[in-house]
Amino acid sequence: MIRLYDYELSGNCYKVRLLLGILGLSFERVPLDFYPEREHKQSWFLAINPLGELPVIDDAGVILRDAQAILVYLASRYDPAGQWYPRDPIALGHVSMWLGFADSLTRSAGAARLHDTMFYDVDIDKCRSNAHALFRVLDEHLWFAEQAGQDWLCAGAHPTIADLACFPYVMLSEEGGISRLPYPAIRRWTDRVKRIAGFTPMSGVFPAG
Repeated sequence: MIRLYDYELSGNCYKVRLLLGILGLSFERVPLDFYPEREHKQSWFLAINPLGELPVIDDAGVILRDAQAILVYLASRYDPAGQWYPRDPIALGHVSMWLGFADSLTRSAGAARLHDTMFYDVDIDKCRSNAHALFRVLDEHLWFAEQAGQDWLCAGAHPTIADLACFPYVMLSEEGGISRLPYPAIRRWTDRVKRIAGFTPMSGVFPAG
């Protein structure tokens, strides 16, 4: 069984839980007290991930860190239809581009949330400014996609791991003082993500109405 080293309130852990649930995969959660105990920095966990970061999975001895890498692995191994991580070279390139974008969301909107909820020392004005710049790019992309009859970040009728990678820190942005109100296409997209079969909520992320 897949073992997930997890923190309930982490957006990066949440995206992994999302995909596991959507794919219908059983997994064992190993909860860590990220805050305030900082258990992810303790020696027993550093032996698993020397970077001291979450999430980490152990799939029968295959140990992987980094949320985006884990999404790629799970979709490649457990979605034989290739819908969540398509095999077409152009689609692969687009998915990879948005996975990188998700990392930028973590460093901006995610960091702002850490500042406001867990008192991390970051340049909060810069984090919020960078997050809004990313949100403008994302909102414009989604608006043009909608005009072309597309619902998701990448072309095609089915969502991909790109959508799941970007979703959490967009959806949790209000907890870092970053409003989604100016971004109507983003708000429509987050509602569509919530309606994916197998979607699971988390604290601060509610099911679709």
